[in-house]
Amino acid sequence: MVNLYEYEKELYDKGIKFIGGVDEVGRGPLIGPVVAACCVLPKKFKLDGLTDSKKLSEKKRDEYYKYLVENTTYGIGIVSEEEIDEINIYAASKKAMILAIEEVRNKIDLQHVLVDAMPLELDIPSTSIIKGDAKSISIAAASVIAKVTRDKMMYELDEKYPEYGFGKHKGYPTKAHLEAINKYGLIEGYRKTYGPIKKVLEGEKC
Repeated sequence: MVNLYEYEKELYDKGIKFIGGVDEVGRGPLIGPVVAACCVLPKKFKLDGLTDSKKLSEKKRDEYYKYLVENTTYGIGIVSEEEIDEINIYAASKKAMILAIEEVRNKIDLQHVLVDAMPLELDIPSTSIIKGDAKSISIAAASVIAKVTRDKMMYELDEKYPEYGFGKHKGYPTKAHLEAINKYGLIEGYRKTYGPIKKVLEGEKC
């Protein structure tokens, strides 16, 4: 069984107090921004069952989110769909992560960052961990905060445009989502450089 506290313990043992876990959500959706979170947990932090947000039910994610925003130091980074189209999703994901880290650094003296998969160019030490959201408790916490933050945006969009089904697919290119686009057309917020959206803009069906 994976010890989610291992990376953090190693750093605490070296005298490092403030460790930020960083993750992003929203690379795959056709609409809306990419959202990242940086989360610093208290040293004695324990939250049973917390893991990669993708492995949790929505109900559990919401419970953990409420606890995390009340009991940790965190920051959110958001990069818009316009900027995703300008600089590409990889660069936009990196930027969102850096914005989240900067927000935390405005609150505390962040000393080390654990990042899910993506190497970042920072002026503080960082460790990039493949599948980090399932290996580090700090990254898992960040993944929950980022996921719930972005999902809330999709629920707001769902209220405005219920015919698209954003509450269900969260903007990902499901069959139902693509069918809705073909039927109702594009609304503001779609990522114009993404394949299915490009097709529609060129007058084809996605």
